[in-house]
Amino acid sequence: MTAERPALAGRRGTKMEKPLVLVIDDDGAVRDLMQRYLRAQGFRSAVAANGDDGLRLAHELRPDAITLDVLMPGLDGWSVLSALKADEALADIPVIMLTIIDDRNLGYTLGAADFLTKPLDRGRLLSVLQKHLRPREAGPVLVVDDDADTREMMRRTVAGGGWTVAEAVDGREALARVAASLPVLILLDLMMPEMDGFAFVAALREQPAWRSIPVVVITAKDLTPEDRARLNGSVERILQKGTYTREALLAEVRDLVAARAHWPSIAPA
Repeated sequence: MTAERPALAGRRGTKMEKPLVLVIDDDGAVRDLMQRYLRAQGFRSAVAANGDDGLRLAHELRPDAITLDVLMPGLDGWSVLSALKADEALADIPVIMLTIIDDRNLGYTLGAADFLTKPLDRGRLLSVLQKHLRPREAGPVLVVDDDADTREMMRRTVAGGGWTVAEAVDGREALARVAASLPVLILLDLMMPEMDGFAFVAALREQPAWRSIPVVVITAKDLTPEDRARLNGSVERILQKGTYTREALLAEVRDLVAARAHWPSIAPA
C-alpha cells in the first residue's frame, strides 16, 4: 500500500492542488497502471490492496474520488461501497466501480457513481473522472418531496454522483433550506402538503438571488396545459415519476450543475 504525499490530502476541494484519487484494487498490475494513468493526467493518487486498507485510507485522506474493484478477497467491493455510503464523512465522495461483471443495478442502488469494465480503457477512465470531479463546496442539491422513500432514493442517487444533499418535506421547509444554504440545484415534487411545488417555485423566483437556481420537477401528476403554463420559464426539466432511471436522474443533475458552475478541465502540470 502506497500513497503520494498523503499529508496534502486533507485540504480536499481547494484550487491549489490537483484532485486526489484513491485506487482500491487487489491486483498490483491494475494499481500500477492506474497510478501511471492518473499521474500522466495531473491527478494525485493513493492506492490500497484490499477493502480494509481502502476504508482506512478513505478516512485518512478524504480523496476527491475513489476507484473500487468489485472482486476482492475478504471485504469485497460491494461491502466497501456500502461502508463508504453509510459513513456521513465519506458518503459524498464519488465511487467508480471497476468490474468484469455487470451488476449496475446493485451498484447504483448502493450509491456507485459510475462503472468501468476491465481491462481498463484509459480514455474512458479519464472521461468518467472528469464527469464526477466537481467542486463540492459550491452547495448541496436540495431534494423536496413529502414521500420518505422517494427522498431516500434521490438522496442515494445524488450522493453517489459526488454531491452533498439537503432534504425538505414541503415547500415551506424547502424555502428555509434555500435561505440557510444556497443549493446548486433543486429536485422538486409538485404535490405536497402545506406548500406545494407550484407555490414553492413562485416564492423561489420572487427572490433575485434565487432565480438562477435550476429546478427539476419530478412528479406523478399528469400536468395539464395550465400546469405547464404556471411552470413555464421557472423550471429546467419535468421528469415523470416511474419513467426515469437512476442513471437518467444523475445525468440531469450532472448536466445542469455543470452548466451553472463550470469545472475546469484537468491538464498535466
